[in-house]
Amino acid sequence: MKPIITFCSIALLLATGCANTDPSDSQKKTPTDNTNAQSNVLSQTVLASCGQCQFEMSGAGCDLAVKINGENYYVDGTSIDAHGDAHGEDGLCNCVRQAKVIGQVKDGRFVASEFSLLPLDAAANQAASDQN
Repeated sequence: MKPIITFCSIALLLATGCANTDPSDSQKKTPTDNTNAQSNVLSQTVLASCGQCQFEMSGAGCDLAVKINGENYYVDGTSIDAHGDAHGEDGLCNCVRQAKVIGQVKDGRFVASEFSLLPLDAAANQAASDQN
């Protein structure tokens, strides 16, 4: 009697879908570039600087910009002046810095929910400037 109950229990579990046999589940890919695919939210380290002075973007004055995957975007959600003296020796008008950001590209601009400049490291930031 026990083998019949065990067999019936297993058959019932398989029939109701408790055992996932959909082969497409094992083939689903997860994002590896720190991008939330559904909302396009980025969480990564990017190059940050003055769009006009360093990234040669059009515009008047000095505005914060980031370079993401080779594309330049002006930043909404923070300003160039919120990150020190833009025209100081290590300011964003005079050098390209690395920044950890969270946000999304929307309507051709990067909308930052978090923006944090990384500590100035002359070698790393010089390499970042050379990528322009």
